[in-house]
Amino acid sequence: MNNHKISDFNKFDTFVVGSLPRPVWVQRLIEENKYGEKNPALIKDQLDNAIPMAVEMQKAAGVTYISDGEWRRESYVKIFAESVDGFTLDLSENITPNAFSLKYPAVTSKISQIKPIAVNELKFLKSITNKKITVAIPSPYTIGRRMWSAKYSKQAYPERKTFIEHCVPILKKEISDLNAAGADSIQIDDPWLSLLVDKKYREENQIKNIDAEIEISVDSLNSIVDQEISSLTSVHFCHAHFNRQHGSFGSYHPIIEALGLINVDRFAMEFASPVSEGTSVLKHFPKNKIIGLGVIDHTNTTIEQADSIVSQVNNVMNHISPENITLNPDCGFAPSSANPMNFDEAYLKLTSMVKASNILKEKFG
Repeated sequence: MNNHKISDFNKFDTFVVGSLPRPVWVQRLIEENKYGEKNPALIKDQLDNAIPMAVEMQKAAGVTYISDGEWRRESYVKIFAESVDGFTLDLSENITPNAFSLKYPAVTSKISQIKPIAVNELKFLKSITNKKITVAIPSPYTIGRRMWSAKYSKQAYPERKTFIEHCVPILKKEISDLNAAGADSIQIDDPWLSLLVDKKYREENQIKNIDAEIEISVDSLNSIVDQEISSLTSVHFCHAHFNRQHGSFGSYHPIIEALGLINVDRFAMEFASPVSEGTSVLKHFPKNKIIGLGVIDHTNTTIEQADSIVSQVNNVMNHISPENITLNPDCGFAPSSANPMNFDEAYLKLTSMVKASNILKEKFG
């Protein structure tokens, strides 16, 4: 189990949620790699040369914990299917309540790991920077919701829950390996738990027992972090987005009590956007956890001002002490590589977040 204390971490530290907008030529490299259109070794070399730009942008902005922008990935969750046997590409459509859809792999045979999920990404990052590093992997529940299909997966896994259970040992080992490789922060992406807050999503996915779904997510999350590690662990929640449109809406109230049952250090949550319906829910936030407060709305082209971000944080201090607050954008800027977001806009938004962090650190010590 993690044995971290709140005092181990610096208040108002800044995090990226993982993904950054990718230049079109990087998007094309990812597509060429996916469909075997170019020598994989050549693509790796090209991405090795590209990723330092993403790193330098975050360093220039002053972010405390940086990532590689997920520039090697097609998406935050498809990375699992790229590293684990048993999936058929582009087989199923995952449709959000907000009616945008993307093609996703579906599990079609028993799974087995064929290569690391994120360890090689981490090792490359550590070879080019001394900054603190955060690396993201998808949660078992989100993998199950995204890539188990009633149409295509039942022969391999008659029930979604069984498939989720089979993902657990792979992800648990990956966390162990990331910790051993020196990850400062391991982020576990579980937006599909937070999608449960949306009534329309539950209806369209025929979810009648939200408590049972929460239990599956909590139990599987706890199973993968049930080990001695020194890396900070964080779970990320959001409402899903593509092309500046959210995939769900609603307050975190239906899931907020469950946070106290999840054995991680930190929760990165979406609060800058109005889709979360405000921060009053944080009066129920567990006292022994760190909040990764979403203060940047990645779906809005307006560049936030530092003073406005400081005001947001001051309001949250009615519910959470400064020692328990870190800052991040609501979500990754481009959790899907094809997400048409703007790299310079991301830089300006991150810069504003860091300015606000510095103001808060000076004020609160």
